[in-house]
This record gives sequence, C-alpha cells and structure tokens, in this order.
Amino acid sequence: MKLAVVGGGSTYTPELIDGFARLRDTLPVSELVLIDPAAERLELIGGLARRIFARQGHPGRVTTTADLDAGVEGADAVLIQLRVGGQAARLRDETWPLECGCVGQETTGAGGLAKALRTVPVVLDIAERVRRASPDAWIIDFTNPVGIVTRALLQAGHKAVGLCNVAIGFQRKFAALLELAPADVHLDHVGLNHLTWEFGVRRGGPDGEDLLARLLADHGEAVAADLHLPRAVLDRLGVVPSYYLRYFYAHDEVVRELGTKPSRAAEVAAMERELLALYGDPALDEKPALLAKRGGAFYSEAAVDLAASLLGDGGPAVQVVNTRNDGTLPFLPDDAVIEVQAHVRGTNGSGPRPLPVPRLDPLFAGLLSHVTAYEDLALDAALRGGRDRVFKALLAHPLVGQFDLAEGLTDRLLAHNKEHLPWA
Repeated sequence: MKLAVVGGGSTYTPELIDGFARLRDTLPVSELVLIDPAAERLELIGGLARRIFARQGHPGRVTTTADLDAGVEGADAVLIQLRVGGQAARLRDETWPLECGCVGQETTGAGGLAKALRTVPVVLDIAERVRRASPDAWIIDFTNPVGIVTRALLQAGHKAVGLCNVAIGFQRKFAALLELAPADVHLDHVGLNHLTWEFGVRRGGPDGEDLLARLLADHGEAVAADLHLPRAVLDRLGVVPSYYLRYFYAHDEVVRELGTKPSRAAEVAAMERELLALYGDPALDEKPALLAKRGGAFYSEAAVDLAASLLGDGGPAVQVVNTRNDGTLPFLPDDAVIEVQAHVRGTNGSGPRPLPVPRLDPLFAGLLSHVTAYEDLALDAALRGGRDRVFKALLAHPLVGQFDLAEGLTDRLLAHNKEHLPWA
C-alpha cells in the first residue's frame, strides 16, 4: 500500500508517522512518500520519519520529494495537510479581523474566509494532478477549513473525505472520564466542520446506552473548563459543543481576550522553530513531547482508521468524517458537507454513508443553516474571485452580519492576501 502526504514538511507530520508506525497492523503501509516544496524542512522530517519507522520495526519505505506528480503516482491514498502562506498568513488571519472588533481565527469568521480563498484553488489543482497520476486514489483532506475544502473537492468529482480531530479528541477525553476504552465510546456527533455538538455519548456503539447525562452530571465542570465555557452553558444546552462554538457563544469575550495576549500563530511559529531543531537531532527516533502542544492530537489515529477503512478491511466500520449531506440533515442542501458518524468500511469503494440523525432543535439547525449559507458563498468566492463575492460571504457570516463590518473586513482581507489571490 502506497500513501502520499502532501505537506509532508509540516511539523505535524511526525505525529502522523508515529501513528503509521504503531498501527501498522491496521494500515500496512509499504511505501510512504512525503511531498513538500520546502526542501530543508522535508529532509529533517523525512530523516526523523525513517528513524521512527526503524525504532518501531516498521518494514515500510519512507521517501521524500518536491515533485508532486511523481510523489502521488500509484498512490492508494493521498493525505493533504497544507497551509498556503504558512504561519505568516495565519498570523495575519488572526490579527486584522480584530481591527474591526471581530474574532481573529484561522478557520472561522473573516480569517477563515481568507484561508478558504487561499486554499481551495491550490487543493483543487493538487487533486486534479492526483486524479491524472492515480485515478483510483482516495484524497483525505485535513486542510482547513475542512468543510469548505472537502465540498470543493466533492463538487469537482474527486474521491475525497474530510477529516478533523475534534471528534476523536472528545472520544478519548470522555472515555477517560467515564473509565471506558475509547473504542467503547460512540459519539452522536453532528454538525459542520468546527461547528458540531455531541448529542449523545453512547457505550459500545450507535445503539448503546447514552451516558451523556451522567457525563455532564459527574464531570460537567471538567468538560466546561476544557471548552472555556461556563458549566451553565452545557447544562442549559444539554449537549457538549465543540470548543469552536465558543467563537459564537462568547464572541465578544473572545475578542477581548485575543486583544490582550500573543496570537496562537506567534506561539505556533516559535514552537515550530524549536520542533525543527529537535527533528534535526540524528539521535531522535520518536515524536518529541513538545509536539503534543502543537495541536492535532490523535490526528494519526484518526487518519490511520480512515485510510484503513477506505482501502480495506481495517479500521472501525463507523467513523466521524466530513462528507456529503445527501438528506441526512434535511434542512441543508444535499451537496453540503457535514461532519457526522458514517459507515466507511464495507461501502465497496463508494465512500462514507452518514448514519441517520434525529431531528435537530431549531437552536442547532438554525445556526447550521446560517453557516452553510455562508459556506455556499465562501466557496463561490474561492472558485470565481471578486470583491463583491467576498463581501457577500462576510455579510452572510453570523460572526459578521453587518454592512459596515463586512465592508471593512473585505478591504482588509484583500489587502493582506494579494500575493495569494491573483484576481485581487
């Protein structure tokens, strides 16, 4: 089995390598190709990847290349984990929205739109080259904003699935709190990427006993603290929102906080410099502890499970993925991309099939509809460009929604992204 990782020079990659090495019985990789134009970073991480494989006794071969077409040729699956513009673009995404009193974040709000505009055309170009080189390969997208990027891929006819680590992170945390094995915890996870709620925490599987009420009663304070939300919010909602819901439920509080502390992008950039220095140590043959602070927890396990299920008989039969709605949430268009539990293994190569979802309260359905409308407009702007399309997408976003704000944010977005948006 050949896997290719586009963006293999990312400091995330050793997390992925560690999972491939440990879980080789689930996903028997014979060749792993790391693809990245950043030659110096790529060689550092490629060397560490080989040492991790050797330490774990993995027989697979790790190669590196800057040649995308050669790297993906013959691949069974291609993982895309790139950041157009690097941490410098992320820093801008987190900064200029604050000038308008709006949240500065790389996956939602105005910063999230900027990232989508930069990213969608690049990922679509990569996907077309994958299709030419390996027409049967699955594309697994871990590139944010995952929902919009995956929707672009699916609308262009690619064999693509979006992946996020929010659900597996909740599964592991809840399992620890409930003293269960992670495999025995099934989440009723519903929403859009970075806009989800856990409507149930079930023992054993989709039809198992729902332990959500017990989780909130016994561990509500710990869960709320982890989300940086008041315990009362969880009690009144009766569900567990993802931590990205804080940008909606406590927007003004978050904006005040962001204005008084270093940006996450600055923290990550400093961390990356330290990680790259560690990766260059020829004695290092495991992922360093510092990587846990970089983000992407459990990404490797989620990626291994998904690839194994798409390509064979390994991995869980049901997993949380980003895929077409196709009537699962009847108030959204069929071509919307939702993040839900889906049958992945045993679909005969047709891709994920979402599990049925109970009718959602308007409190949740309304916000999902609102953000889906924004995503429609964001994707249109990413595909066709134009200041007016950017403005309309911002005006439609529930974290913006005002004419003057949308105007000011549009001007700033275009000014800060000219090098990545030829039409601007």
